[in-house]
Amino acid sequence: MRNKGPRGGSRDSGRGENRGGNPDLTHVRLWGIHAVEAALGNPLRKIKRLRITENARQRLAAALEARGVQPEVVNARDFDRDPGADVVHQGVLLDTELLPDIDPRDFAPGPKRNDLVIVLDQVTDPHNVGAILRSAAAFGARGLVMTARNSPPLEGTLAKAASGGLELVPVSVVPNLSRALEQLAEAGYFRIGLDGQGEGPLEDQKITGPTVLVLGAEDTGMRRLTRENCDVACRISTFGGLASLNVSNAAAVAMHAVAMGRRASTG
Repeated sequence: MRNKGPRGGSRDSGRGENRGGNPDLTHVRLWGIHAVEAALGNPLRKIKRLRITENARQRLAAALEARGVQPEVVNARDFDRDPGADVVHQGVLLDTELLPDIDPRDFAPGPKRNDLVIVLDQVTDPHNVGAILRSAAAFGARGLVMTARNSPPLEGTLAKAASGGLELVPVSVVPNLSRALEQLAEAGYFRIGLDGQGEGPLEDQKITGPTVLVLGAEDTGMRRLTRENCDVACRISTFGGLASLNVSNAAAVAMHAVAMGRRASTG
């Protein structure tokens, strides 16, 4: 049994020094209607401060009532200074505590679960990670594992790109990705690394049981040790003038391929 840390997670789960790129260990800031609405609906989110325009308050009325939160109604111009005019906040800013720590072993397969876990090897762009989380939520993934270093913070831009996915898909931030992959294998997962030079097409891979999809950094792909801790490396077949996909697009295509592979295997 793992020792529990002060935030409800496992002390050895390895959020790392920066909790997914965030140096502030006390809170995160979320913005955008969908991201904040999902956060209000997540009982694990501890609300610290919610600032909102009158228009946004009306759009979030049901979520605010359900959560029993009384926001600070402010002028939209105030948001141009905090978090800044370049942030598409949609009139809402939420300061909240970090979600509880998650250990990769908490994704152990179980009955009547969609046992799919996404692993990101130093994917740094928050838009990409957010889009991957959105796809992971759409395909019912059990969780997502990312590196403590060279990963974006689990807030703001990432949460908005995830469009609520950050609240639906548990995220485990680990200091040692190879060890996390070993733990997932010990739990019964088959680990598929996505690589443009993979041994065969992903669509030809027979997928029936608990599956891990591993995606590497936007420019360099999976690191050597990460690839060595995959059971197989597969490529996504393309037929046009470009041979590669953006990492978030590749993740969505791969999740769909896993879903279709399981559907075919069950008749």
